[in-house]
Amino acid sequence: MARDPGPKYRTIHEAKENELEELRQKSADSRWKPAFHIHPQYGLINDPNGLAYFNGEFHVFYQWYPFDACHGMKHWGHVKSADLANWERLPAALVPVEEYESHGAYSGASLEVDGRLYLYYTGNVKYGAEERSANQCLAIMDRDGTITKYNGNPLIEGVPEGYTGHVRDPKVFTENGRYYMLLGAQKTDLTGALIVYESDNAIDWSFKGELQLGLDFPPSVYMLECPDYFKLDGHDVLVFSPQGLKAEGHDYHNLYNVIYALGRLDLHHLTFDVNHYQELDKGFDFYAPQTFSGKNNERLLISWAGMGEIDYPSDEEKWAHCLSIPRELGIADGKLVQKPAKELEQLREGEETAEFEFEGKKQIENKSSQFELEIHFNGQGACKFGLELFASETEGLVLEFDRSSQTVSLDRGKFEASFGGKYGYIRSSELEIGSSMKVQVFVDRSIAEIFVNDGEVVFTTRVFPKEESKGIILSSDGNMHVSCKKHELAQGISIKG
Repeated sequence: MARDPGPKYRTIHEAKENELEELRQKSADSRWKPAFHIHPQYGLINDPNGLAYFNGEFHVFYQWYPFDACHGMKHWGHVKSADLANWERLPAALVPVEEYESHGAYSGASLEVDGRLYLYYTGNVKYGAEERSANQCLAIMDRDGTITKYNGNPLIEGVPEGYTGHVRDPKVFTENGRYYMLLGAQKTDLTGALIVYESDNAIDWSFKGELQLGLDFPPSVYMLECPDYFKLDGHDVLVFSPQGLKAEGHDYHNLYNVIYALGRLDLHHLTFDVNHYQELDKGFDFYAPQTFSGKNNERLLISWAGMGEIDYPSDEEKWAHCLSIPRELGIADGKLVQKPAKELEQLREGEETAEFEFEGKKQIENKSSQFELEIHFNGQGACKFGLELFASETEGLVLEFDRSSQTVSLDRGKFEASFGGKYGYIRSSELEIGSSMKVQVFVDRSIAEIFVNDGEVVFTTRVFPKEESKGIILSSDGNMHVSCKKHELAQGISIKG
């Protein structure tokens, strides 16, 4: 397969002399580059891949296009950590130089097999402008960190009958002594699907069929991407990213959206009986999440904190996007909740606390662009209350609770002059607003992750503020008792630049 000669399909091996160093230097001093979130030195980062706790270390791989802030020839970038808080950059794990991955090493997941980490991924292949195919491939990481592509690749060549070339993002897991591969797919009638392969050795795969979800998606849904499956607190959990969903009430207002479903997976009959499903994150910039088992078998999640086909201010500096902080998942009242991983407490530097009553507006002193803030609102005298982050005379990100409508919303409209807007400036969720509400916020220069009531509702949002936009303002239209705690957060070792 001849590779497209265009510049978007070069690998880092084909970089011109000093080209990569010049790209690194161009964005090295960007004030928007996160301090403790995983991000690219240069180029574009998107889907997290192959997440694993393996041989005493956490490994995060990710989609990476080195040469610009756009989507092109995807490599797998790689960082590792001993503690989920401080990350070390490593050389690119997968560079797509083989014919079976001629147009990119696309997303996938990992599984430990016989003491080695199997990295499953999709080899993207294009034929001209429109036609494409997909191969499911394998690379293996030994315990010393050496990564080698399997010499029998591809494991699965092409796509099964009845599906287009859009088959990708393998998630591999074990059940009853067998291996199963879950893939996002598009049928030839241009609707989305999830398909399943099975194996008895994690190498030789046979097509089992299409998973019946029991969800009545409209025909506008043309692709289901980035499937994930795991068991948690007695529930089977399925996470996937439908493309083509139309906005409905408080839901699905992003270009692409993410859904989780709780229920029961039957691999014999290829069904997933859904007990509950909903949007996973209510923010503007959240896609392609992947979960994995942590050091103590807790279920952790990391997502792409970005959105495809949308321009970001950092694009001009030749870098784009970052990943979310690691989150620990749980089940509460029959729903999936997300909390910041406890290991992030290692980043805390100092502590400021305050407790007071107020009505109207109250400013919290802040000069930092990287901090953790925890606020407890107590009282029933207010109908509307909340806080504003990145506040200045011209900018601000507004979180508001509305007791009359029983909703919480996030408004990015004050950044209209610099960012966003094509898909609206407000995201919202229904929420039972009681007399006590907890908000935990992680701010890291150009990203805010907001956890309401211990992760009952989460907003992941990119913000590109001016240098002076660091204010924190509380607001309430009635008497409110507040306690708050703020920590500045340290730079994640070795992920700067």
